[in-house]
Amino acid sequence: MDQIGEFQDVLHSLRVWDGPLPGFDVGAAPAEPLALFREWFLHAAAAGQAEPHTMSLATVDGAGRPDVRTLMLHDADGHGWHFASHSTSAKGRQLAGHPEAALGFYWPAVARQIRIRGRVTPCGPEESRADLAVRSRGALAAALTGRQSEVLGSVQELAEASAAAWERAGAEPDAPAPTWTRYVLAAEEAEFFQGDAARRHIRLRYRRTEDGTGWTRELLWP
Repeated sequence: MDQIGEFQDVLHSLRVWDGPLPGFDVGAAPAEPLALFREWFLHAAAAGQAEPHTMSLATVDGAGRPDVRTLMLHDADGHGWHFASHSTSAKGRQLAGHPEAALGFYWPAVARQIRIRGRVTPCGPEESRADLAVRSRGALAAALTGRQSEVLGSVQELAEASAAAWERAGAEPDAPAPTWTRYVLAAEEAEFFQGDAARRHIRLRYRRTEDGTGWTRELLWP
């Protein structure tokens, strides 16, 4: 069998949500999405979902072309959903030009998805530095290596730059990484999706009221 045939056979043999799945009582859902996000996050982690803090971030470039990548959630609080990157990276440049973005979480262990859209704001230097200070030596080394999204000449060039950054991160745990920036997405809309084996999926969408002081909730057809 050639690779294409093997790929198609494997692809078409895969199944989803064959085991028992949690329910979703929308009548008991909180009035705002942050509380439900935290509840679902803790449930996914307790259910054994690997890396539930990973998420997709979607942005658009100057030509309106969409872009997406996976990164880590750093916090979720009353200000919004927090993440970090270099301001000079592709995502940083895109957010500077078009600060509207979307986040996506998928936790297959419990057949749940969460989609969040809103405006992204960069935090100040103090918050950005504090964000990096609480992370690992490896995270600091990666930040010090910098040049994210730039064209790389060779793997050897990366290895040499990374080794130097690791050494500096060990010697200077407070070494500055000026372009490292913490961002926060203030949600305008959040959708919670609970998968169902019979395909009667439950979708609950929160949308900010026009005055920005509260949320409306509505069910969506799956």
